[in-house]
Amino acid sequence: MLAHERHSQILALLEEQGSVKVESLVKLFGVSTETIRRDLEFLEKRGSLTRVYGGAVLEKINDRQLVHKNRIKENIEQKKEIARIAVSLLSDEQTIALNSSTTNLEIAKLIKNKNKLSKLTVLTNSVLIANELIQNSNCSVFLTGGFFKRDEFSLAGPLATNNISQFFVDIAFISVSGISLRAGITDYDMDELPVQKEMISIAQKVIILADSSKFCSRSLLKVTDLDKANAIITDSNLEESVYQEFLSNGINLIKQEPNQTSPPTTRRAK
Repeated sequence: MLAHERHSQILALLEEQGSVKVESLVKLFGVSTETIRRDLEFLEKRGSLTRVYGGAVLEKINDRQLVHKNRIKENIEQKKEIARIAVSLLSDEQTIALNSSTTNLEIAKLIKNKNKLSKLTVLTNSVLIANELIQNSNCSVFLTGGFFKRDEFSLAGPLATNNISQFFVDIAFISVSGISLRAGITDYDMDELPVQKEMISIAQKVIILADSSKFCSRSLLKVTDLDKANAIITDSNLEESVYQEFLSNGINLIKQEPNQTSPPTTRRAK
């Protein structure tokens, strides 16, 4: 059995049981203790699990609530890659929602320079996203209103969610901090959570945005279940074993293959 096949099965067992023991994995795969320890070390470095004495437990918990000025520097190339895929899915005269996030800000930067996206209407709770989009004369921009969060340059609170509920959009692009087969789609910002949920509720299609570091990770707050997402867009750094595991569970996962120059294709489990 190849290493990536063992990795996929280990993750499947973790999703089912919550923990695994080294001695049980040695018997299951018929390999040495050192081989299993290397497998667990690899998966831990990727953030899929946490090693404990004699085995491992499922995933890491992403509880870092970094302010915008710090998050914008993290995984920037992966965010740009996700943004390019997202924009490739857009067409003229659509209405979309973008929640406040550094990944959606990259989408806005691309839209700003896409004159072919005529009469695009965008609903957002991000002042920074709105500022980018008003530079494209073809875009109609709606800010949600609400309480202004200075550290995030975003709008939140009951006024924001009430205003969002008055809209219908074709696509909601929702950026999150955790993706897990067991926990679903999660995030850490209590102010942003109601905005995310309301944008999902008004959308004909929901597309979740998460770079590869967010997979097999859960945050404090549940945003929605995986089956509520029409698609999840990630970057080409996502490990193949994780990719295949999500596909085998029926998740519509879109990513750019390494060194691929043509538009990405959606792969589903057969």
